[in-house]
Amino acid sequence: MHPTPRPLSRRTFLRGAGVALALPYLDAMQSASAQERREVPRRMVCVETNMGILPQFFFPEAAGADYAPTAYLQRLAAVKNQLTVFSGVSHPGVTGGHAAEKCYLTGTPHPERGGFRNGVSLDQFAAEQVGNRTRYSSLVLGVGQEGQTLSYTRSGAPIPIEKSPKRLFERLFVQGRPDEVATRVEEIRQGRSTLDFVGDQARRLNGTLGPADRQRLDQYLTSVRELERRLASAEDWEHRPKPVVSATPPVDVTDAKEFARQTAIMFDVVKLALETDSSRLVSVFIDTTVIHNITHHGNRPDVLAELRAKEEAQFDALAGFLSSLAGAAEQGDTLLGRTMVLYGTCMGSANSHSNTNLPVLLAGGGFRHGKHLAFDKENNYALANLYVSMLQRLGVEAREFSSGRGTMRGLEAVG
Repeated sequence: MHPTPRPLSRRTFLRGAGVALALPYLDAMQSASAQERREVPRRMVCVETNMGILPQFFFPEAAGADYAPTAYLQRLAAVKNQLTVFSGVSHPGVTGGHAAEKCYLTGTPHPERGGFRNGVSLDQFAAEQVGNRTRYSSLVLGVGQEGQTLSYTRSGAPIPIEKSPKRLFERLFVQGRPDEVATRVEEIRQGRSTLDFVGDQARRLNGTLGPADRQRLDQYLTSVRELERRLASAEDWEHRPKPVVSATPPVDVTDAKEFARQTAIMFDVVKLALETDSSRLVSVFIDTTVIHNITHHGNRPDVLAELRAKEEAQFDALAGFLSSLAGAAEQGDTLLGRTMVLYGTCMGSANSHSNTNLPVLLAGGGFRHGKHLAFDKENNYALANLYVSMLQRLGVEAREFSSGRGTMRGLEAVG
């Protein structure tokens, strides 16, 4: 038996020199029990590419751990044992071809119908529970020329994206002048004042409503209280210094045809955000509408070859991101080991506008990976079951989400 080491005093190091200067706070200054209690951060990055993925170059033929990587999965060979490939999954009732892109993280059915109202997205559901632990409850990002988003509030309202890696970098790491900070704090306080007024008015109205309206109003007030909590947290963070990084601010690529390069640059900034624990929840919508015409390839060899090259460039960007996370150590693990990265698309076939058998993979996050989980390609398994597994891995108590009524079959968490 070895005796438990005593925590290092902050003054021990300099005591012999006769100076009373304290060291910065180090891990060795914590007791063993304090280190055990320290929070282990879990993170989630959700990525959708909106023009589909050629299924013949994505889906392996064999199921299980012995599958042979396809052309696209070979680009991810360096992290094969840290990812799981899915086939035979989709969102039940999510139809409408391209219209389904807004439902990738919500699973809300029939987006093509008039009067459609979206539900809360996976990242924002998680942000309600754990988002206040970081400076930014979530980062909602986009790549490409359009302004589509993956993220929706509980009321189904779209959350605007940030498309500029340069602006994102500045937002994360450039400290504002004192007057700018003061202005931002005042804006936050004004927002809270408005919510206080709205909440008071709604509560006065409550006594005059019927049961159904009271239930809807209660849901609304719950959302208001959640937003008030987030604003209070945001004000607190405004007074704290932003993290300092040695990375050079990125240069934006404005050519929409260079969406793979744009994606790689955005991923670089996302990694910095995760490393500095600025946010633990990120969504990235990759708009590739610029190649829409060649996704309707009609199986013409020359068009297929062109589309394959574009999609391989996207997988190269993903491979670079996953490898960089795998190479970053964090508290006895790696950043990839702590970060779930969901990557997929809203269409099983862009050529036919099918919204079934979606190409999807999940990397990292502390799951037992290295296999292909194959489900029924005709009667698909609910993709939202994967979302339940991801929520639970984040520490969110959730037994269901959207059409998911349990965790993903065959996907096991480790550690």
